[in-house]
Amino acid sequence: MRLYLFIFILYLGIQQPLFALSANKTPDPEFTRLLKKAIESNSGFVDKFDAKVWLFDMSNRLARRASYIPLVERMTLLKVIHREAKIAGLDPQLVLAVIDIESGFDHYAISKSGARGLMQVMPFWVNEIGHPKDNLFDIDTNLHYGCTILSLYLKRHHLEVNAALASYNGSLGNNTYPNKVLNALRNRWYLRK
Repeated sequence: MRLYLFIFILYLGIQQPLFALSANKTPDPEFTRLLKKAIESNSGFVDKFDAKVWLFDMSNRLARRASYIPLVERMTLLKVIHREAKIAGLDPQLVLAVIDIESGFDHYAISKSGARGLMQVMPFWVNEIGHPKDNLFDIDTNLHYGCTILSLYLKRHHLEVNAALASYNGSLGNNTYPNKVLNALRNRWYLRK
């Protein structure tokens, strides 16, 4: 199964070979170091091979969506997204799709309504939760809040993703936002078959 997944990913035409091999067929030391560090840290991965495949694939996809994010930051961001998504019981790729639509991966984004950070968390949540000093521009904090809130909406709506996404966006009853997120999920963050 793992060999099949590895071959399938290579077949998809990912822009770089696994481990970012250079022309002389040796692993790019920086990419390899970052990948190893991410796999060995607390990132919610159960299996090291799955971690390598996921981080490599999502790193390439994220580079296409947000080319301004340097490799080191990209790997760190993906690790935190994966960890917080898994803690909250969410699919990490759903979280990537939410971030893609909400902020375009700008962790300093502020919406017209005042939502902040990667997952565009409303500032009232920090007071509601009782942590008024929490910084929603901090990546770890923002992802923790956003994943937790989305997870709670999924539970409230009995795992109905459209309703949970609409509630997260404050647009319950309107499918525009859920459709945007689900289209991003299908077209940019899930493996194409």
